[in-house]
Amino acid sequence: MMNAAVSFRVWGTTVTLLVTDPDRLELARRALDAEIDAMGEACDRFRPDSELSRLNTRSGRPFAASPLFAETLGHALRVAAATDGAVDPTVGGALNAAGYDRDMAEVRRRRWAVSQRVRLTVRPVAGWRTVRLADGVVRTPPGVVIDLGATAKAHAADRAAARAAAATGCGVLVSLGGDIAVGGPPPAGGWRIRIAEDHRAGTDDPGQDVTITAGGLATSSVTVRRWRLGDRLLHHIIDPATGASTDSCWRTVSVAAATCVDANAAATAALVKGRGADAWLARHGLPARLIEVDGAAATVAGWPVGDVTGTMS
Repeated sequence: MMNAAVSFRVWGTTVTLLVTDPDRLELARRALDAEIDAMGEACDRFRPDSELSRLNTRSGRPFAASPLFAETLGHALRVAAATDGAVDPTVGGALNAAGYDRDMAEVRRRRWAVSQRVRLTVRPVAGWRTVRLADGVVRTPPGVVIDLGATAKAHAADRAAARAAAATGCGVLVSLGGDIAVGGPPPAGGWRIRIAEDHRAGTDDPGQDVTITAGGLATSSVTVRRWRLGDRLLHHIIDPATGASTDSCWRTVSVAAATCVDANAAATAALVKGRGADAWLARHGLPARLIEVDGAAATVAGWPVGDVTGTMS
């Protein structure tokens, strides 16, 4: 039986859902929509009514979180510890200062003269250790702005794939802007995925085909989500140590892991860590492909070499 698929737009990115049983596509779509809606209500920093926005508005005071928000923030704090602070949820203020304070399409529509010199004040972020989460109550220092962009989308993919697979009893692949999670029995030969620097790339664009049978896959890049602030070209990967867009030797990193959350965190951390990130990924046994600024590619921990299909299970 052929796979069935549907794609649509949400959160300023492309969502793709595939199932191994076409008769179950609608049921899987309902499960996916439910997870997207729930995550948006909890963690969308561009929605003034989301829990995240309300937490940031009242920083410095205790905030009673929903189970989903607490779960997602818990993952963000775990990721921060596992990456030695390279992926840190307290970068929200730095993103706002850089101009990424609304949907990316709106950021790019701003009319800044390229010749206009912009004085951008940056400083290290407060750090994940300043955030407290206990018994569903969140405490952040006054003025700290939380951003869960490095965790929430990937966590939504994990949750949606698991929920859709449980509801349909078939194999499911969920891609939220290139953050990929799979659930249920995979198709024969596994899920074939095109790895490219932009998740919108077609099959004829430069990239590599790999297959996965379980877990998650994520690509982080400094080449796509970029914008100009006057004479400055910025991107969304913030180095917590400086509060500025990271200046990495890598431009794109793809990682396979047990979950999409872990894959996304490792890919983002590798960009921030820069030189030595390939060895860090290898030590953790995470298959990865890293592309340097000049286009040279390095692979670690069993990631297939060359533009051929490899298997990671």
